[in-house]
Amino acid sequence: MKAHPTAIVHPQALIAESVTVGPYSIIGEGVELGEDCEVMTHVVIEGPTRLGKRNRIFHYAAIGLPCQDMKYHGEPTRLEIGDDNIIREFTTLHRGTVEGGGVTRIGNHNFLMAYVHIAHDCRLGNHVIMANGASLAGHVEIGDYATIGAFCGIHQFCRIGAYSFLGSYSVINKDILPYSKTSAERPAGVYGANRLGLERRGLTAEDINELQAAFRLLSRSKLNTTQALEAIEARGFHSQHVRALVEFIRTSERGVVK
Repeated sequence: MKAHPTAIVHPQALIAESVTVGPYSIIGEGVELGEDCEVMTHVVIEGPTRLGKRNRIFHYAAIGLPCQDMKYHGEPTRLEIGDDNIIREFTTLHRGTVEGGGVTRIGNHNFLMAYVHIAHDCRLGNHVIMANGASLAGHVEIGDYATIGAFCGIHQFCRIGAYSFLGSYSVINKDILPYSKTSAERPAGVYGANRLGLERRGLTAEDINELQAAFRLLSRSKLNTTQALEAIEARGFHSQHVRALVEFIRTSERGVVK
């Protein structure tokens, strides 16, 4: 391990030999850092926290600290982070709670920009982008390839669907539909499929056109949600992504933004 002389590394932390730790950073007991991780200056990582390989943690990030849930009283919970994540300045990532399953989990290849906050018991998939100042309250789930705009606030227990795009300054207290482009208006509203983002992720033109047609039934017709789902199923769309959209809505507990 290449640690600056001013860094403090607990003797019981498990650190791969290829890890670098910058000046004035603190690595606590119960922390695991995988191969080729880079911890920059003034970073604090407390355990139990496990990070996989090739994560880059920028200045003043605070990772694995106890959560801010008033019900938390020091129970042993943890934070798990996968591989190839970029965690920028002043980001705060908290451990879980017993009530929420005991773990906050972040996947692979995510980009968390400056001042992002991820609270207890959240679940992030892979390839998620969270722009500056975006904040997740407890128990939030974010699907793969979702993009969260700057300074968004996400209420507890909400789900952000895969491949969705959420505009900056949005305040969200319901589930965000997968594949959707959702505005920052009050209340937030869906503006159809996230066409540009879906093209970038390799979805076919047929998939995108069928998703766009499904979104028109959901958000532009005069049908309620139940009627819109029935209409979507009656159309016999072939895309697996349309089926995933319908399943997401049917399993929503908070309702969805339309």
